[in-house]
Amino acid sequence: MGPVPESFTERFAAGLASYGDRQCIEFDGRWYSGAEVTAYADALASALDDADVADDAPVGLVVRNRLHHAAAIIGFLAAGRPVSMIYSFQSPEAIGRDVEKLELSAIVADREDWTGEVIAAAKRACSAGLAISLTTPFVTTVAGLERRDGSRRHAEAEPGVALQILSSGTTGPPKRQAIKASVLERTVFSVTSGEAAPPDAPPEFAYWQFGGIGVCQLIAGVYNGRRIAMLERFTVEGWVDAIKRHRIERSGVQPAVIRMLLDADVPQGDLASLEFLISASGPLDPETRDEFERRYGIPIRLAYGATEFAGSLCAWTPEMLRDFGETKRNSVGRALPDTELRIVNPETGTVLPVGQQGLLEAKVTPLGPDWIRTTDIASVDSDGFVTLHGRADGAINRGGFKILPETVRRVLISHPGVRDACVVGVPDARLGEVPFAAIEIAADTVPPSEDELKDLVRAALPVYNVPVAFAAVDALPRNPALKVSLPAVAALYSGVASSQ
Repeated sequence: MGPVPESFTERFAAGLASYGDRQCIEFDGRWYSGAEVTAYADALASALDDADVADDAPVGLVVRNRLHHAAAIIGFLAAGRPVSMIYSFQSPEAIGRDVEKLELSAIVADREDWTGEVIAAAKRACSAGLAISLTTPFVTTVAGLERRDGSRRHAEAEPGVALQILSSGTTGPPKRQAIKASVLERTVFSVTSGEAAPPDAPPEFAYWQFGGIGVCQLIAGVYNGRRIAMLERFTVEGWVDAIKRHRIERSGVQPAVIRMLLDADVPQGDLASLEFLISASGPLDPETRDEFERRYGIPIRLAYGATEFAGSLCAWTPEMLRDFGETKRNSVGRALPDTELRIVNPETGTVLPVGQQGLLEAKVTPLGPDWIRTTDIASVDSDGFVTLHGRADGAINRGGFKILPETVRRVLISHPGVRDACVVGVPDARLGEVPFAAIEIAADTVPPSEDELKDLVRAALPVYNVPVAFAAVDALPRNPALKVSLPAVAALYSGVASSQ
């Protein structure tokens, strides 16, 4: 018997090795064995070596939820190579800016993402470039990027960091959050609640985007040697098919998913295997929750976590559900064993008494001794249960995607015909909330068309930032302090929507 693995990297590598020829990942209707996933990762490692990229040098991955991307992530983690996620759902110019800013030894991307803009950026960064695909050849070098320029200094690995994952963009464009390998132990625990899955258990279900917190499902699955069913993107049909075929017992979902399932009138029998759903990534309105539970008889539990904590902060245990399930229905549970929570005054930082609302701060043992402030407004009751009351930063939550109004406004006012703009969230039955913009037209100019403004935002930001409608006004409504009145702007939407 060999030595017992001690580090996360060793335990993760052991989890990957445990598959052998067994099923590892299902993607696009086909199961890939552990040996196939490992072979793919090995081919990528060999190509990086040929490109003169050191074994411990961090690389960038323009990440998508595809089998070959999953294999790349798995291979990097098993080998202890740090990887920085690059958001794929943005313009080629924006991807190029990320590539140039990161200054990494190598960039890995799908063939389709190696656009002229991205290639040019990688050349300026003197990075090696590898194109990956599900069809042969699986790994190829990008013309002109066959090797990293050894004369150029590239970013070095940060001590202990395994991943740089993307935030949801609540406080602006998605930011990279460094996650240490030691913290990934906590990630696995928060995903599995410390439960080891039996060999015949349903597969881990991975459909949240791997660039951010969604990578936790992939990591937990491999760590435990558990089969993984993955989707490239959420669709009602694909999600329901996976639940039904694999008899999945529990799944985390965005609030928008629950509304979509209701709207699609999914047959009750198709979801019969589900013991419960976990609603996360944003507020779920009580009416939608009640309607779903009445129709399907499947409980929905509320959860809370964040990218910077590499998983959940709170959880419901069976004992909590037994004792408090009905009386604390709107809570996200109690703090996990390694977590301390407190509520503070956002202005003074003073710790607030039990039951009062304020900003939530957390101290998570694996992350260090510091209190980390969130942008979430919450309260903690006398039994230690946490209830969320909204966000402090005014972000718009579009079906789980976070939009910062000021970021969209800055793009809109870059148009010469726009003097000023205000972006607010307005209710949407399916997505919960969507962005709407009021535009103050510059004097003596031709007002831009709605399509023109949408194209402007789409070119600069991820597509979910594009407002659903615009109202052109001579002057934005302002309060006596000359600040734009957000309720007054939101009221303009009813007139725009009714005329469409």
